[in-house]
Amino acid sequence: MAKIQIEGVTKEYAAGTTYETIANEYQEKYNGMIALVMMNGKIQELSKKVEKDGELTFLTLRDSIGHKTYERTAIMMLIKAVYDVLGESQHVDKIKVEFTIGQGYFCSIKSDFKINQVFVDKINARMNEMVEQKIPITKKSYPIEEALQLFEKQGMQDKLKLFRYRRSSRINVYCLDGYYDYYYGYMLPNTSYVKYFNVISYDEGLMLILPYRKQPDKIEFFEPRENLFRTLQESTIWNQYNDIDTVGDLNDWVCSGNLAELFLVQEAEQERKIGEIAREIVNRGGVKFVMIAGPSSSGKTTFSHRLSIQLRTLGKVPHPIALDNYFVNREDTPLDENGNYNFECLEAIDVKLFNEHMCKLLAGERVELPRFNFLNGKREYVGDYMQLGEEDILVIEGIHGLNSKMSYALPDESKFKIYISALTSLNIDDHNRIPTTDGRLLRRLVRDARTRGASAKRTIAMWPSVRRGEEENIFPFQESADAMFNSVLIYELAVLKQYAEPLLFCIEKDEPEYYEAKRLLKFLEYFLGIGSENLPQNSICREFVGGSCFDV
Repeated sequence: MAKIQIEGVTKEYAAGTTYETIANEYQEKYNGMIALVMMNGKIQELSKKVEKDGELTFLTLRDSIGHKTYERTAIMMLIKAVYDVLGESQHVDKIKVEFTIGQGYFCSIKSDFKINQVFVDKINARMNEMVEQKIPITKKSYPIEEALQLFEKQGMQDKLKLFRYRRSSRINVYCLDGYYDYYYGYMLPNTSYVKYFNVISYDEGLMLILPYRKQPDKIEFFEPRENLFRTLQESTIWNQYNDIDTVGDLNDWVCSGNLAELFLVQEAEQERKIGEIAREIVNRGGVKFVMIAGPSSSGKTTFSHRLSIQLRTLGKVPHPIALDNYFVNREDTPLDENGNYNFECLEAIDVKLFNEHMCKLLAGERVELPRFNFLNGKREYVGDYMQLGEEDILVIEGIHGLNSKMSYALPDESKFKIYISALTSLNIDDHNRIPTTDGRLLRRLVRDARTRGASAKRTIAMWPSVRRGEEENIFPFQESADAMFNSVLIYELAVLKQYAEPLLFCIEKDEPEYYEAKRLLKFLEYFLGIGSENLPQNSICREFVGGSCFDV
């Protein structure tokens, strides 16, 4: 018998009892389905069995790691359903999980088969059937050669390429009713747990719609985001054109010795897109305010500088303005629900003063602009005067740039709005996507350590609050942008690896941020590292690793 302490009470369980059995005893106490357990400080899947004494806590679908577990399991079920529905009558070359749009996961199917509504209905029916059948999802550790044989038999060339660079001698492989796959992270014990989903046809693929973490038992109406989808699709097509679809492909490039060429091609592609946006601004006519917004660590500052250079080549005279300089004085900053300063909300900005200044500038008046002193938390005036000439244009950067309330007094025709984000389109493999938030978090870890002396522990601890601010103040307005720019560089995670790993290893095991650090370290193991010496000085990546020619 094993003695397990749960919620301060010790109970005895026979050795070999699954954590799922224990979770079922306590489920009714939790607002959200239990997805995983924490046993003696280590996360365990529900299919695992009790082996020794210890302290146990539960993780539900409302926890980030529980929600990601639900997501992976649903994806595996979708892929299995596609193979079941098409059967042997239709050859499938590849099923790929491309990217997310809100709560939707876009999947492409490379096959001669054309997706129609009958097929989509069959996929939904098969997945619901799996839920009813409660099919076990088992995990087994295979010697790497045996695992690769399984993947090769199923035509998974992406897995063969990924694990060519794997240092460990064994691989954990999941099995669902005879279908074998590898997943980066935990899985639910059987198919009955994935009760809430919907599959629809979207573009030329499928969109798997899952619940948001805050409401894990509810499927909300899927809201298409065409601009975001198009931007992500363009990046995916560019990746495919350069034969870099997955981390395995990128590692092949690292080994090929042609990295300098890849750097130049990627940077040239970004410069081309920045130039196109600049020309669109000029061709529109009458634009005096370029409003740039994007989530944390999206490279807004470098992008603003590079856009300004492109505008200069077209005869404009750009002037950068940071919305942060319009912060209200620290004592007037609103507080969040925890009593901390809420620098992310619109009320933290003196919106009235900003509009007064911009209207005066638009009218040709001379204005003294403020500069916010972050040390004493006060707005100051230090002789920053500005007056707009005929070719002058203001490049305004800040998280509220796309919110019409931020620039309510300015005529719409005088504004050009740009949304920028690091929209990761590289996958670990065909079925394991890289969340955009992971790339941005790694960027911020490296930058904060370099420019602010902040530890990885502090950055990780602050990240949930940063993400909440983005969800409330940035993402709702992204589709209103006149242009979108994806700041991701296909090789950047391999560059950031060298800088991020030492920072993450500094987080101790007894600290709350340890498991997130461990997850990121495991993620970075997939990449072969790349040095930053060949990065151009104006690269967006330089904003994070250092050495930029701009003041970032």
